[in-house]
Amino acid sequence: MNVSAILYLMNYEKYGRSTASAQYFLQLAGYLGIPVIAWNADNSGLERRASRSSLQLQLAPSLEHQTAAMLSILERYKWHQFSVVTSQIAGHDDFIQAVRERVADMQDRFKFTILSSVLVTKNSDLQQLVASESRVMLLYCTREEALRILQAARGFKITGENYVWVVTQSVMENLQAPQLFPVGMLGVHFDTSSDSLVKEITTAIRVFAHGVEDFVNDPINMNESLTTQLSCEGEGESRWVTGEKFYKYLRNVSVEHTEPAKPKVEFTADGVLKSAELKIMNLRPGVGNSLVWEEIGVWKSWEREGLYIKDIVWPGDSHTPPQGVPEKFNLRITFLEEAPYITLAPPDPITGKCSMNRGVLCRIARGKDTQGLDVIEAKRNSSYYQCCSGFCIDLLEKFAEDLGFTYELVRVEDGKWGTLENGKWNGLISELVNRKTDMVMTSLMINSDRESVVDFSLPFMETGISIAVTKRTGIISPTAFLEPFDTASWMLVGVVAIQAATFSIFAFEWMSPSGFDMKSVSQAPNHRFSLFRTYWLIWAVLFQAAVQVDIPKGITSRFMTNIWAMFAVVFLAIYTANLAAFMITREEYYDFMGIDDYRLSKPHSHKPMFKFGTVPHSHIDSTIHKYFPEMFSYMKSFNRTTVQEGLSSLLTAELDAFIYDGTVLDYLVTQDDDCRLLTVGSWYAKTGYAIAFQRNSKYVQMFNKRLLDFRENGDLERLQRFWMTGTCKPDDHDQNATSDPLALEQFLSAFLLLMGGTLLAALILLLECLYFNFFRKKLAKTDQGGCCALISLSMGKSLTFRGAVFEAQDFLKFRRCKDAVCDSQYQLLRNQLMSTYSKMKQLEKELELRKLKSEKRRKKAMSPSARLFQCIAENHDKYPDKKQYQFAPASPLRQRDLVRPSIISTEYTNRYDHEPVRNRRNGDSSVILFDV
Repeated sequence: MNVSAILYLMNYEKYGRSTASAQYFLQLAGYLGIPVIAWNADNSGLERRASRSSLQLQLAPSLEHQTAAMLSILERYKWHQFSVVTSQIAGHDDFIQAVRERVADMQDRFKFTILSSVLVTKNSDLQQLVASESRVMLLYCTREEALRILQAARGFKITGENYVWVVTQSVMENLQAPQLFPVGMLGVHFDTSSDSLVKEITTAIRVFAHGVEDFVNDPINMNESLTTQLSCEGEGESRWVTGEKFYKYLRNVSVEHTEPAKPKVEFTADGVLKSAELKIMNLRPGVGNSLVWEEIGVWKSWEREGLYIKDIVWPGDSHTPPQGVPEKFNLRITFLEEAPYITLAPPDPITGKCSMNRGVLCRIARGKDTQGLDVIEAKRNSSYYQCCSGFCIDLLEKFAEDLGFTYELVRVEDGKWGTLENGKWNGLISELVNRKTDMVMTSLMINSDRESVVDFSLPFMETGISIAVTKRTGIISPTAFLEPFDTASWMLVGVVAIQAATFSIFAFEWMSPSGFDMKSVSQAPNHRFSLFRTYWLIWAVLFQAAVQVDIPKGITSRFMTNIWAMFAVVFLAIYTANLAAFMITREEYYDFMGIDDYRLSKPHSHKPMFKFGTVPHSHIDSTIHKYFPEMFSYMKSFNRTTVQEGLSSLLTAELDAFIYDGTVLDYLVTQDDDCRLLTVGSWYAKTGYAIAFQRNSKYVQMFNKRLLDFRENGDLERLQRFWMTGTCKPDDHDQNATSDPLALEQFLSAFLLLMGGTLLAALILLLECLYFNFFRKKLAKTDQGGCCALISLSMGKSLTFRGAVFEAQDFLKFRRCKDAVCDSQYQLLRNQLMSTYSKMKQLEKELELRKLKSEKRRKKAMSPSARLFQCIAENHDKYPDKKQYQFAPASPLRQRDLVRPSIISTEYTNRYDHEPVRNRRNGDSSVILFDV
């Protein structure tokens, strides 16, 4: 039919089938791409998700307008907390979401709290409303459903004088009020009469006309047409492509209202009317026994303070509005003190009251002890009443302020937390089981046994079983000088770096032409260097010791020594820089992993056994009894009555560890002025602190709701920061500790190092004595080439005749006689020895001169065989493979053919192993070489 828009206006309010059919129609129009200008009296039942998918403009006040008007009424009368009640009417989820969004928008100027959201499918669902202690209810349902819900609410006694019900348009419908509705109900309403419907037709046509005008006048749409040409069969489109563009022009119109006082007709991005007006209705008695809805005000969305209300008949036919909160009720609360949750302090002896920072008054005496006493006089006596303060007291004050109740704080008579003893509960749990108290407010831990007989709130703090120990200050580790490097680093330096540098320098020196030139010490008598002296050089350079050392002669070995010196500089710099951190005063303590540490759980497995305990009849005591029976039996003799007594026993070394609640110990260790206490290990059996109530108490949900609010707005976190801090200042403590003089045990590592070095020196002395007394003679026979001198120059000298002379010289040098005769003989003998020694030197020089002259003469007359022997003798050490051979003449040699007798036995290198060599020249002589 070429329809470019549909005006869909209906004023009947049959929520249910009609709502579903209307929603189907709107969705169908959206699928076809045809814009719809609607005015539906029951539009609140249309699901918003479906409405957004359709091309719809809604001229009637929306569900959001109704929730905004209802919350404006609550704001006017300062009703901060309320509950939402709905049936399964279409759009009930949208109603709850609209309420939450409006509450969030108003949070800056007025704080609302939604106590509960109840979906009523049966009458018993209202029990949740009763438990919430709500006094203001927002009701969204049909008129018939409201009759059933309010009749059931009357049975639960939540429709009396102190209860306010605020309803939506769907409950009021055509303003016919059943007699079962309670007097004083409030509601929001807009006119759905036929006259109102006719007026809205005019508005809808004007919106359509302005939209067409704007679409046609826009140059962009010059080639566009508002003809749909839709067809489900044959030619034509199944969806109007231009419809969505035309809908945007309709949505952006601004039409003058038919009433001059009202703002222009405009729409939001969702097609909802921006400005709406709702009537505020009040259910009051009419003629006879009838009830009528009467208009008492109006709400205008375009004004900030748009609510105008006149006289109201309140519930119970009262002329004053209800408080909107439960009437004040009194609770008897039992506690047991434990810092920082509840601490006790005496009240003012004159006034009997607590100062602002000392908490609230609480009774610590038994009830029968205060009977017959004057209350005022008893409160001045600290034996009967004291001031309670702490984390739990501040939290309780917040509960009392928000929930509006008074309370009486009473200390538990037996002073126990509550455990099963001979099948009966004691302490705090006993008070609840026997219904002597309404609730328990303290640091009470949740466990399965307690939870089976009482009801707990949500936990307000997490905790677990922890261990407190003491610090033993003023001790430096005996191995502190080794701790700057780990074991692998020390092994790398000691086993690899030092050995590699030592053998590299010695090898370079032995192979260097300017060093040993691959000769023994006997062939280089003026070279004072050996492997042990290389070690002495390495250690002296490493520790920068001011001692006398022998340096190598080779260029390569000297360069390697400089490389080692650079390494020593870097090593010492790193070592000394880190050593200071490890030589400071240590604080040692028993580092238990937790109460399941084998040293605690199996106390007899460690010698000596540790002394540890806890507070009996507590959660910790029952947990250990249940899971660690051996540990429980052992620690009975070490248990303490209170936590403070247990920590005092730690400080006096009567106990090695004290087991208790983690948060309590964390707080108390920060209260120690000397900072000698600390907690160790991980928490065991993690749980939480909670408020305990009698079984099936009506207060549980109420307190749970408040706890969630306190956690969400940060009140719990602020209380924790305020109460869980201590006065211990570790920085000041460390500063004072370092100013004290050091005791012997604080630098014990230096003495241990000295002692270890002395013992090692004694061992070396023993080895030296064993060498000179037992091994030197045997070694002297085998060390003909002076190889031992390469390892140790002193050892090499001790194996030669020259060394023996020097040894005797040194012996005589330091020997002293006891009488004058001996001393004169000693001096005479010494002078003779020196004279003999100088003659030996002179004879050696003459012998060398004569030897050189005779060799020159004999070389001229040497036979070929002798020259061969001479060549072999002079060059035998130059060949790579040395073997010993025996030279024997095949026929007698002439004396002149022999250079020296030693030519008969020498070292000779033969390239052809085990092959005899024959040399004959003119038959005068021949030599055969045999392999030894």
